[in-house]
This record gives sequence, C-alpha cells and structure tokens, in this order.
Amino acid sequence: MAVIEFLQKNDGERQKILLKSPATLEPLYEIECETAEDVNAKIAKARAAQPAWGALSIEQRAQYFLKLRDVILDRQDYIVETVIRETGKPMQDALTFEVYAVCSFISYWVQQARKTLKPETSRPPGIMGLMKKVHLIYKPLGVVGVIAPWNGPFVLTANPCIQAMIAGNTVVAKGSEITPFCSKILEELCLEAGFPEGVCNVLMGDGMTGAALTSGAVDKIAFTGSVTTGKKVAMACVENLTPYSLELGGKDAMIICADANLDEAAHAAVWGGCVNSGHFCCGIERIYVEAPVYDVFVEKVTTLAKAIRQGASHGVNEDLGAIFWDKQLDIIEAHVEDAKKKGAKVLAGGERNKELKGLYYPATVMVDLDETCDLMTQETFGPVLPIIKVKDIEEGIAKANDSNYGLHGSVWTKDKNKGLEIAKRIQTGSMAVNDIGMMYGVPSAPFGGVKESGVGSINGANGLRAYSQAMPIIIGRYAGADTGYPHDQKKLDRMKKLMNFMWKNPIGKKLLGP
Repeated sequence: MAVIEFLQKNDGERQKILLKSPATLEPLYEIECETAEDVNAKIAKARAAQPAWGALSIEQRAQYFLKLRDVILDRQDYIVETVIRETGKPMQDALTFEVYAVCSFISYWVQQARKTLKPETSRPPGIMGLMKKVHLIYKPLGVVGVIAPWNGPFVLTANPCIQAMIAGNTVVAKGSEITPFCSKILEELCLEAGFPEGVCNVLMGDGMTGAALTSGAVDKIAFTGSVTTGKKVAMACVENLTPYSLELGGKDAMIICADANLDEAAHAAVWGGCVNSGHFCCGIERIYVEAPVYDVFVEKVTTLAKAIRQGASHGVNEDLGAIFWDKQLDIIEAHVEDAKKKGAKVLAGGERNKELKGLYYPATVMVDLDETCDLMTQETFGPVLPIIKVKDIEEGIAKANDSNYGLHGSVWTKDKNKGLEIAKRIQTGSMAVNDIGMMYGVPSAPFGGVKESGVGSINGANGLRAYSQAMPIIIGRYAGADTGYPHDQKKLDRMKKLMNFMWKNPIGKKLLGP
C-alpha cells in the first residue's frame, strides 16, 4: 500500500526510491536521492551564480519573473498533470493552489520588491540629524536553502524561492521525496524562462538530502513542514548560526457564534476542513459552536459532508481527492479510532473509502468528543471535522487557545465588530472573520505561527526583507570631529548643556521632539 518505497542499495550507491500513485497505488517512477556531495555541489553552483544575479537591478530581475509567469501559464496543464500524478489532488485544487497561486505570488512580489527593497535615505533622530545622513540598502543574503513539504509541493517550493530570488539571492531548494517532480519543475520552468544557470536549483532526495542542505554553507533556511522536523532544522541552523524561518503545523479552531449565518459557516467548515484532502496547514481541525445553534449547524455540516464527491472518476467535478501519503492516512485513521474509543460519535465518513482503490478517506464529521483525544490535541492533517458544543463565546475562546499550536483560525458572526474583538483574543499568528484560512494566499500580509506553529513569518514586507540584509550606511559632515578626541572639560560641559537644552528646555523640546 505504501506510496513510497526505499529500495535496497549496495555500498557506495545512491538511495533509490520507488514512488506510487496515491490514487491508484500503481508505480510511477524511481528517483535517486542526491547525496551530501551533490548538495554541496549545488550550493557551490548557486554561490558562483549569485554575484551576477545579485548585481542586477530589481527591475531587471523582475523581467525574468514576468517571463516565468508566462511560461507557467503556457505549461499549466503540465504542472497540473504532475501534481495530480504525485498527489491525487482534484483538478480544481491542483490548478488553484499550485498554478493560480504561484502566478499571483509572482505578480505581487514583482511589484512589492520595487518598493520594499528600494534604498532609503533618512536623517537620524535628534541633534544627530543635523550632522549625519543614513542610507539604508537591502543586500542579498547570498544562497538561500528552501525545504518544501508535500501538501503544496509546487507553490510551497515556488513562493519562498521567488521571494529569495527577487531579492537577489540564488536558491537551492529541496522538495519532499513524496512529490519530487512537483518541486523539480520549478527549476525546469525557470531555465525555460531564461534564468541564468545556478540561480534556481532544486534537489530530489529524502531526509538525508534535506539534512545536508540544512547543515550546508547556505545563508538562510526557509523550512515548511512538521513540528518535529522543524525543531531538527532549527538545531542544525543554530549550530552554524544560519538564519531560518519555520512554517510548521496547525490545529486551527473555528468559532461559531449564535448569530452566525449558519449556511455560510457550514459550507466554510466543510470546505476548510476537506480542501486539499485536509492537507492544509490552515485547515479547520476544531470547531466550537455556541449551544443555541449547535444542533442545526451539525446537521448542515453533516449533510454537506455526505454530498462530497470523491474519486478521479468524477473528473473535473471531483471535490475530495486521495490522501497524498500512506503514513498520513495512518495518522488520520489512528486519530479517528482513538476518538471513537473515547466515546466520539461518527455522523459522516469515519473510515477509509473502500469503494476506491487508492488512499481515499471521506469527509468525516464527529461529535461527542473527549477533548483529550488525539483528534483534538494533535495535528490530524486530514478531512476530519470534530465539532464541540460550548455554552458561550468565552468558553469557545478558552478552548481555542488551549492548544500547543497557533497558526490560524476563524470566527463566524453577523456582527463583524464582535468578530474582530474575538479574533484579537485568539493566540494565533493570524485570524479570519467570516472567512476561511487562506491567509497564506494573501502575500501582502505576514504569515507565520506562534507556539509550536513556527518561528518568523513569510509574506508581507517583512517576509520579503527577511531574504535581505538591511545595511545602513552613515554619511557624516564633520568626520567625527564633533565627538572625537581629545576629551576635555570643555567638551564635557558642552554635552551637559546640550542634554539640558534638548530634554529640559521648552524650546529644545519643541525643536527636537518631546
């Protein structure tokens, strides 16, 4: 049943992996894992290409990305076919999450880089502003390592790479061994768009390949993946003092107020919990509903979940695809079974779809849950919707915050001001009011988690600047003679008078600030 099989190797041979389709379990192809030597060679290649790439103006680099967008649109069917082959995603998910999203990111980062990475000039605050000027420039870091997961294999490889490259860095990326070609095609498409050799490099391999990249001579690591692996990445980066960002897992809570539009909220719950087969870091994994509307909401969600169409036989009308990885299916099944043993009731789904050959798990709705069960406390990453009744919003807020995770969440109410106030109280990196967790797809907003959901943020102006060194250059008027040697009583008395004038004298405070 495994979709990935590590083939036996002899001494000195590269590890080979046999991949199978999660939708049909039929063999796809074998790949060879790149070794530490291969990784270091790619880093060296990227290092050699970086000076010329970094010396280009932002506008010159932007033209490459606009050409890349054209290539992606021309090759969209190829990208979608590759994604579906390796993940079993529905066609709509593959097109929207992988192709549209990447084109949208390119469009935004090209515009944003022109403003965000533009050199700045300012005067220092206070009296120094009369004597000095500060030039702030954003220099590329050098070579950025990107480690991408299997749930959004093209977009989650492309987005950090695009940000790093538009900032003047070259990249060495490593995709998941479960979806290797979904990541590898980024390098292929960049070359087709005319990018210089060595600017975008994508590795294929397993965890050992990723470990070699993390400990390699790179200038930053951008990691997206599990909490467990993220902690290992952080330890390796700390050892080398390599800057890093971690976008990790989530256990997003959805709070349904008694005054919510229940039809909209129910649809959002099912879509937000099942889209991309539930393999979505901002997917809904816990639902807390105020008691007065609990029964009606549960009924609506159950009806919608049972109507979801699953399986490739539905073609373009398929709603819910395969589980991408058999190990993730094992986790989903274990969480559901643990909840059942502890008294949970299944209203829809609840076991593998036995009518389909591949790794299919239906949209599942569960109630009457023991809140200590794994389904409520650990990341399930599958199409399972556990629904909990709460007596009021205060209880819903408390339960939403009672988690080791803190990535995203949502509040549903017709009173938007009330929703905003509730959202402010949730301990997460971001929130939504009457909307589903597509925060990652809003490139202008910072995206990142708190608690065990991550370190640092991607997207937004700060996310883009994190791929640069903000370097201030001070230009003085008096060559330091105003404060330099020799020290004497006259200079000391003058400094005391200056401080009194600046911060005690009304005229000084008015001229130089409070």
